Amino acid sequence: MNNIQIKLNGEWREVEISPGMRLLDLLRDELKLTGTKEGCGEGECGVCSVIMNGHLVNACLVMAFQAEKAEVLTIEGLKQSGEFDPIQQAFIDIGAVQCGFCTPGMIMAGKALLLQNPKPTREEIRRGISGNLCRCTGYEKIVEAIENASKR
Repeated sequence: MNNIQIKLNGEWREVEISPGMRLLDLLRDELKLTGTKEGCGEGECGVCSVIMNGHLVNACLVMAFQAEKAEVLTIEGLKQSGEFDPIQQAFIDIGAVQCGFCTPGMIMAGKALLLQNPKPTREEIRRGISGNLCRCTGYEKIVEAIENASKR
């Protein structure tokens, strides 16, 4: 067992990790941040998307030790002082949720895109979420929600 320091959702923490532990397992199992879901476990679906050092990553592909001294933002970290982040509110307002399983990853993909490009085109939004799969929607409301959030 080793300890790492990680800035998680704006707060520095020291956490114990085991060899072979993925960032996804650290978040869900050890830190009880269950908003980050496990889908395929192979980096193909984007359900486990988080923002690490300003970039969208699949938490299932990142080893926990790689998060040493990293800044990680999860879906739980978006809500501040009881207020939803504009992208979360846009997903609610537009109704960009069906079963909800992919929603945290989609929101994080949208957030990462807006951090890099605050005023993306619809095509840039589609490209920005292209690593995230949704089995329930045609993506139109998701794209619309991200576009709406870019105007807030």
